[in-house]
Amino acid sequence: MKRNLLRVLFLSLLIATFVVIFNFSSQNGEESGSLSRYVTEKIVNTFPYTKDLSLETRAKMIKHGEIIVRKLAHLSIYTLVGIFIMAFMCTFDTRVLYKFGISLLVGLIYAITDEYHQSFVAGRGPSARDVCIDTAGVFIGIIIILIIVSVFKTLFMEKRIQKN
Repeated sequence: MKRNLLRVLFLSLLIATFVVIFNFSSQNGEESGSLSRYVTEKIVNTFPYTKDLSLETRAKMIKHGEIIVRKLAHLSIYTLVGIFIMAFMCTFDTRVLYKFGISLLVGLIYAITDEYHQSFVAGRGPSARDVCIDTAGVFIGIIIILIIVSVFKTLFMEKRIQKN
């Protein structure tokens, strides 16, 4: 029962993340660019080391920082994808390598289909670099879950050994 509940939870979170990604990818080039620009402006205008710089210097930082913010957004949201896929896979009794492979493959396939979807959106296009960044995010998420599971197993085993 507990496993089924966890499966539903992680699958729901994964689907919700896919919906968020799909919605971001559905934004046209202007909408997407303005969102990245807005976030970059907030960072540059709030960060203590940059907020007091000249307007011209901040404008340059915003222009050059947009791409970094954009790519970090890709990495971050796909890290969530990796976390939710691997957490879902960990509710099954299969080998870790199998869980890892399936999780990475599902993340890669979604990243590819997401970029393909963008080819139909005005002002957007597919990018192999984004697929690589997305897949790296999935990989990071998988590793995070593997570390968490490993720590919990180690702690659980120590408690069992101490009881005996």
